[in-house]
Amino acid sequence: MKIRAFQGLRPAEAVVEKVASPPYDVVSESEVREILQDNPLSMLSVVRAEGSLPEGIDPYSDPVYARALENFVHMQAEGHLIGENEPSLYLYQQETANHRQRGIVTLCHVEDYENGSIKLHEETRKEKEDDRTRLTSDLSANPGPVFLTYQDDSQIDSLIDEVVKSAPLYDFRVAEGIRHTLWKISGGDKTVDAFGNVPCFYVADGHHRSASAARVGKERRTANPNHTGKEDYNWFLCVLFPASQLRILAYNRVIRDLNGLEPGEFLEKVRAAIQVREEASPTPEYPGDVSMYLDGRWYGLKLTSDPENGPVERLDISILQDKVFHPILGIKDQKTSDKIDFVGGIRGSGELQKKVDSGQGAVAFSLYPVTVEQLMEIADSGRNMPPKSTWFEPKLRSGLFIHTFEPKGAKGK
Repeated sequence: MKIRAFQGLRPAEAVVEKVASPPYDVVSESEVREILQDNPLSMLSVVRAEGSLPEGIDPYSDPVYARALENFVHMQAEGHLIGENEPSLYLYQQETANHRQRGIVTLCHVEDYENGSIKLHEETRKEKEDDRTRLTSDLSANPGPVFLTYQDDSQIDSLIDEVVKSAPLYDFRVAEGIRHTLWKISGGDKTVDAFGNVPCFYVADGHHRSASAARVGKERRTANPNHTGKEDYNWFLCVLFPASQLRILAYNRVIRDLNGLEPGEFLEKVRAAIQVREEASPTPEYPGDVSMYLDGRWYGLKLTSDPENGPVERLDISILQDKVFHPILGIKDQKTSDKIDFVGGIRGSGELQKKVDSGQGAVAFSLYPVTVEQLMEIADSGRNMPPKSTWFEPKLRSGLFIHTFEPKGAKGK
């Protein structure tokens, strides 16, 4: 695989904790506004600029992108974002009480995305892809990285083990209890060479960011008569983690209504389609086990699938779609239905129960997480998972490292 060092932007050490923000797509607008009110230096002021504009504004309107660029330029002018003094890679480590993952921060080439060497497992939504494309193009920068994974490689592991022996560039904790540590790898030639032996990457989290980066690269390539393929717009910001270190949580579902059925009627229809047990833990303990919260009680659903089925059809959420969501609840397409609320596993099963008890939903489904092996098998087959099938945790912070490239209209290098 092709990767390279880059000479981008990163936070000044004094404000790194303030600049580094959650990814753009895991916080609501109200949460963005609350964060920015307390901390205007957050990179959310760039990646979710509507939070610094009056409430009610269309998040996809021209003033939002203009404010994003204004905030981005201001952070540089004020010295909150500084230019790196040499081409570098970085090692990004995240630690919680019971988990640690270490990834290489680098640039990947848009051609590897276009030719399928960077493999996908999820379809993108047009409005979100258009949004990230517009933001990336207007900033001429990748303010947030794509989360990629690869099959473990002992040579890369050895290089990483050497890096962590040195003093880190940044080391801080955030309110969620996650420790973020970053080491600089000047030049990074050995690491670049080692990744040349890796056959492919897989997008774990960031399908819209990677798709938008490829679109911007194509637009700049088309507009540049002197295009060589070496220009910075041909590359986009990524963090590469070995597959063994990934932690995937479930992506659960709350359904807003029972399609005209009473709870008892709905339960009987489910019993006719799936084996149901009366008492169940709110959190499933193995694949094929789903916990359903209905009318104040948790039920256990045992899902079975023909082993001859394809990797997508064998997923718990696919079986649930075929046996319950579509025939009983009238949900033909989870991607377009307005009857589903997707709840990341980090919020726990208590959030599902809360939503149903409060009347925001009629029934909730707590699922067992998809495995890395399932993700890779589906990506290798060229197919996509149902929407919102994986929740990766911990999330990568935006703003810790930023890749910049030629502004619109500039002559390519």
